[in-house]
Amino acid sequence: MSEPSIFTRILDGEIPSEIIAETENAFAIRDIAPRAPLHLLVIPKTDQYRNVVELAAGDPELMAELVGLANTLAAEHGDGDFRLVFNTGPNAGQTIFHVHAHVLGGALEEKSVGA
Repeated sequence: MSEPSIFTRILDGEIPSEIIAETENAFAIRDIAPRAPLHLLVIPKTDQYRNVVELAAGDPELMAELVGLANTLAAEHGDGDFRLVFNTGPNAGQTIFHVHAHVLGGALEEKSVGA
């Protein structure tokens, strides 16, 4: 059995973090290393999917819920415009293998969006 991801540990209260939004199946937190003025993470509560490809194939409704939550957060915390980034695989910058979306608003830094 694998170790729970940092996101599962945050959701379980083992690691402190401010959950800024939550639905039945997802939650959102601020990225600890923001790459844009608005940089939030939208995360499914299940750790069943390692990346967005697995999520889209396995649960399109949950995928749609993540996108909807990202849209709501961009309107509440920014001007409503946003980029939605899913890193898939280590060569694309994915370091946490519990699918999550980066919600980015405003100007991006030159660095790539990690995690």
